Amino acid sequence: MKGLMARSIESKEKIVIFYIDRNNNITQRYIRIISFDEETVIAFCFWRKKIRNFKMKNILSAGPIKNRMGA
Repeated sequence: MKGLMARSIESKEKIVIFYIDRNNNITQRYIRIISFDEETVIAFCFWRKKIRNFKMKNILSAGPIKNRMGA
């Protein structure tokens, strides 16, 4: 996951995360990572349209955004 986050910073690429929020709800967020360390990810959240802090321990999974192929 850290390799994906480092690539997101270098390429300014959006990724998707599944995250447990403070109310124990699982949310899906599209983010562009600004920086991260062992405990915190600082990223622009496209859902909230602002820079947010995410606790690393609350990120369930992260992955690249797959481009849809239309017919």
